[in-house]
Amino acid sequence: MKILVTVKEVAAVDDEFEIDGLEIDDRYVTADLNEWDEYAVEEAVQIKEAGDDVEVVTVTIGPSETDETIRQALAKGADRAVRVWDEALEAAGLLDPETKAEVLAAVAAEEDPDLVLTGVQSADDGFGATGVTLADKLGMEWGAVVNDLDLEAGVASVHRELEGGVEELTDIELPAVLTIQTGINDPRYASLRGIRQAQSKELAEYDLADLGLDAAGIASPLEQTSLYEPETEGEATVFEGSPEETAAELAALLEEKGVTN
Repeated sequence: MKILVTVKEVAAVDDEFEIDGLEIDDRYVTADLNEWDEYAVEEAVQIKEAGDDVEVVTVTIGPSETDETIRQALAKGADRAVRVWDEALEAAGLLDPETKAEVLAAVAAEEDPDLVLTGVQSADDGFGATGVTLADKLGMEWGAVVNDLDLEAGVASVHRELEGGVEELTDIELPAVLTIQTGINDPRYASLRGIRQAQSKELAEYDLADLGLDAAGIASPLEQTSLYEPETEGEATVFEGSPEETAAELAALLEEKGVTN
């Protein structure tokens, strides 16, 4: 069985920062593995540890500067990695889910995985659509916002977290694409031994031509026009005193806001 996990390097920003044009000043930014992808990697590694003959391959879209971040997944148990980058991707700027899914689908076509795991969303652009778009391009079944997963006899039994507190249990036949929600597991820390081993694991580098994609056809419809920190509009009321003393004050406030009649 082969599991392909999409991973991404994202920017982690300090609590206090300064914006420089369309970017946050480098002094306040560090690179990290996308949180949702960490859960996807952990789920794949747990499946590998529970079964025989399971290979975990990670794939990312990014320049060589992302290698150290991507090796975090290798240090946590992935077997090898694929990184795709090209001058056309760099020129395209902010990639939309359609473009990213097209590139990832080309890698999936080469790898022929039984299962593809992605994070639900990324911490930087937060589109939350790449996984489902990827499934559409691959013609695979899919399940989004998965927070529990059991595999048996070519079927993924998943628990999905939907809007409004609705939850769903469903079976999805493999091959399939699942987008993984936080909380499905407890991502492990990379051990020193794992970090050392990650340096010798394969990290293959592809450009678009290697994947049979036409660089001339890569053009993201997205353009970043501004970057700003939104103003905080909320406010909090703190009631001090015993429950008996504050209950009447809370009830009066709720009635004033129209929550109760």
